[in-house]
Amino acid sequence: MECIGQVGFLPLLESGILGYSAEALMAEECRYTQFPDGSWEWPLWQWKGSVVREGQCVYGKFFAGKAGFVSRQWWPDLCNWRRSKHAAPEEGTMEHMVLATLREHGSMIARELRAACDFTGPSMRSRFDALVGRLQMGCYIVTEDFVYPTDKHGREYGFGWSLLTTPELLLGREACRCERTPAESFQRMTAHLAQLLPSATEKQIAKMIG
Repeated sequence: MECIGQVGFLPLLESGILGYSAEALMAEECRYTQFPDGSWEWPLWQWKGSVVREGQCVYGKFFAGKAGFVSRQWWPDLCNWRRSKHAAPEEGTMEHMVLATLREHGSMIARELRAACDFTGPSMRSRFDALVGRLQMGCYIVTEDFVYPTDKHGREYGFGWSLLTTPELLLGREACRCERTPAESFQRMTAHLAQLLPSATEKQIAKMIG
């Protein structure tokens, strides 16, 4: 959480920029480990829900479709820039239906949202995932937490299900407003990342910001 606060933008896994991800910054024992019996341990993956619940950052697929964290300090600028590029879904579109359903319920597990929007036919899951991914890239949907199934002994297992919501419901409307123009937000973010990542190219930084 301290690291996210310092860097502002932190991809969870490999980002295309050497050493720039939560996974790359973690000690070896915190990374994914698979054991001979097929079981696995991944502390970083298990922590991400706790980090999000603290409320000091936002989590979602924000970096070229890959998941990561954005600090509350930088969220207004990212939201400002992304929504200038990804206009709010128009009424009658599938994106609008998904967003309206989520707003109505407040928060929903991804699979429940998919069922509520009738994405239940063959190959519909991949279409739904792509649609939600676009809405996350546009900063209209974020991950509030992760919900894990339990076995007969009450122990959690698996990779968990994303509990989705909107940033306005999670953070409040004021946290999604920015007094700068989208272009000013873009320049501010790229300048910050250029200073943070001196070895990254302009193209890599632009791809991160989207």
